[in-house]
Amino acid sequence: MRKLRRQISLFDTYQNVVTTMEEDKMKFFRLVDENINWDELIPDSFWYKFYQSIGRKRKYPLEGFMKALLIQCVFGYTTDKQLLNTLKYSREMREFCGFTQVPDADKITRFKQNFCDEHEKLFHILVDKTEDICKELDAELSDCLIFDSTGIESYVTENNSKFMSGKLKQAKSIAKSDPNFDPYKGVYSLLPPTSSVNPDVKQQYINGHFCYAMRTGIVTNGLGIIRHIDMLDGDFKSRHPDMPVEKRSDDPDIDKEIGDSTALKPILSDFFELHPKLSYSTFLGDSAFDSYDNYSMLMKDFHFDKAVIPLNLRNSSKVLSSDFDGFGRPRCPIDGTPFICLGKSGGKNRSARFKWVCHNSLQVGSKRFCACDTPCTDSPYGRCVYTYPDENLRLYPGLPRESDEWDYLYKKRVAAERSINYFKNTLILGNRKTFNSQTTKADLLLAGITQLLTVLIAHSISDTKNFRKVRSLIS
Repeated sequence: MRKLRRQISLFDTYQNVVTTMEEDKMKFFRLVDENINWDELIPDSFWYKFYQSIGRKRKYPLEGFMKALLIQCVFGYTTDKQLLNTLKYSREMREFCGFTQVPDADKITRFKQNFCDEHEKLFHILVDKTEDICKELDAELSDCLIFDSTGIESYVTENNSKFMSGKLKQAKSIAKSDPNFDPYKGVYSLLPPTSSVNPDVKQQYINGHFCYAMRTGIVTNGLGIIRHIDMLDGDFKSRHPDMPVEKRSDDPDIDKEIGDSTALKPILSDFFELHPKLSYSTFLGDSAFDSYDNYSMLMKDFHFDKAVIPLNLRNSSKVLSSDFDGFGRPRCPIDGTPFICLGKSGGKNRSARFKWVCHNSLQVGSKRFCACDTPCTDSPYGRCVYTYPDENLRLYPGLPRESDEWDYLYKKRVAAERSINYFKNTLILGNRKTFNSQTTKADLLLAGITQLLTVLIAHSISDTKNFRKVRSLIS
């Protein structure tokens, strides 16, 4: 007998489509739902402040706002309108956020501004939660702390190319009446110190160009994972009234250097106050931090064992003597070649010191012999010199300058610059169209939260290759 074929109804087709959509749920949404517990991460104060009585019931859940802003960072929506339009046409995205309807743009803005302090608390909770994960990934690099500063360019008139062209034209008109006036250098003095719409948006010289931006301090570990964020705005300055904030020269490079160096102590003080259980052995920074006071502060006040900071030529007028080179290395009295450092020594009752030996000496078994044709000492061991870091922390900041270890560690400083670039380009922080301080700070914190959530998810699914790359993680 001929078998009857079952006719597929429209309802069956619809059910099949729904089932397929559920099974093929976007990988990013699935990873977040399976590996992120918002109830544990979001601090109680955030829940209370969000749901406290406002005269009516909240239409949009707190967790939903956080998920929506996470989507904005991950998928690179530079404007809130792009995010809201995507939510409007994506039922799957609305269900992921728990929205029955799409919120207005002003609600997104108010959420960022009104709860900026709570975003900061959530960020610091994630810093503590990811510390042990970073140590598992690389114990040596996670023991390094890197500080760098950057500027988040704001959406203001002063950043318009027409504004800068107008100032250059003004400088050229001055040069016509004053032949000694260089218009390309003089235009710096014609620029206003701050934006007309927000005093926190200041004139800066970043990556070779003038712009108006909000100054930000970024602290990462050697892996490039964010550890601390601070906007160097009015609130920061009021917390640290002793920090110099005025311009001291007409040179933009020197102004930037002064800002980095003076911000170092306040930034680290805030970081270790918020995370008293965290400690690091190595500090990495650029030559902007090269000052005698900074070495003492880093190694004595903050208890770093090593401060890997290259020497700044402006601070190098003083030398020990003709027996030492500019890096504090003893030199051969005959040909001037630097000695070789055998490492750091010093016991319980002896000061820490570095041992330097002649570059012509050779290690044979357990003994060392000098193979120099014209020895400068009668000792068969060869000339030996000791230097004491406590006498000059700048020249001997816990390890010999220009050594293999020094070169290896200093190369890792680029991790902070890569993290800043990742925030600005991948997580769209550098393309946001806002000039409000609170909104910019919230966007910065949300970028940091996104990176740290990526670390948590990568650890949960044992994907150690993509702990810094959220888009590779979800591809």
